[in-house]
Amino acid sequence: GMQSHLQALLSLYKLFCPEQVTITLPGKMKTYFKNAEGPWKAAITAVRQRNQGTSPLSQAMFLGTSQPQSRKRKWNAQLVIPASSTNINNLEEDREKSLIYSYSTNECFPVEQLRTFPQLLQNIHCLEFPSQMGSVLTNPLLLHYMNCVKDESIYLRLYYWMGQMLQEECTWCVVDNPYEEEFKSFLETIYKAECFLQEGFSACEEFLYKTLPLWDGFCCRSEVLRLVSWIPLSSFSDIKSYLYDPLAQLFFTSSIYFKCSVLESLKELLKNWLNCNVIQVDLEFSS
Repeated sequence: GMQSHLQALLSLYKLFCPEQVTITLPGKMKTYFKNAEGPWKAAITAVRQRNQGTSPLSQAMFLGTSQPQSRKRKWNAQLVIPASSTNINNLEEDREKSLIYSYSTNECFPVEQLRTFPQLLQNIHCLEFPSQMGSVLTNPLLLHYMNCVKDESIYLRLYYWMGQMLQEECTWCVVDNPYEEEFKSFLETIYKAECFLQEGFSACEEFLYKTLPLWDGFCCRSEVLRLVSWIPLSSFSDIKSYLYDPLAQLFFTSSIYFKCSVLESLKELLKNWLNCNVIQVDLEFSS
């Protein structure tokens, strides 16, 4: 039978392609999908107000949301990357297990005590990632460990955390965001971690694809273009629509400095693609 969410989906199809939906749908139903034009209307209004010098528009324009901005930081909150710390609950469980099974030698090594590379080598078999995955971004030893341990759950944890942080702190998606310097530092930290790992983060790639159409080409310019250079190779249609088209609109209307910066970023992107492809070919050849 007809279910409410299916009716909402069919009504959305009927709105854009009425010839495709021939059945009769109820006139009143719960709204399941937000207005897709919301971010663009808010962006246009924000640009108009900014150019006219009027009061800023406090309206979110991020990833399909158009509600008034309501996010307020706590009085002592800052955009900080957490320090490395072990999951205390897991440590307690390990201690209990070690008391019961005295012959077990795989006790977890606390990441707070990890200081040197020899320590990492000696304890790599009993090391556990920190309870807050964001702390690996500023810890070279944990980044080394991340390179060695190819665990999908590790990348998923980092993906969810990083995606949430980028979404909440993006300075050009909310007009006159007062935390631009903090966001610049955060993007720079992500870029350094990508250079260390020699690969881009999927959360960062998704963030760039979704926010480049809203980017003015000025806010956090150098940091954004550096992150662009680590976008992984994908199909040409995706790269063209999500990367080249938004940059082209800014490229043809910006200064010579911006044009050179974009070309430099794309040159680095091509170099990273070639390096990654050479490594893949070498691995296939050796196998």
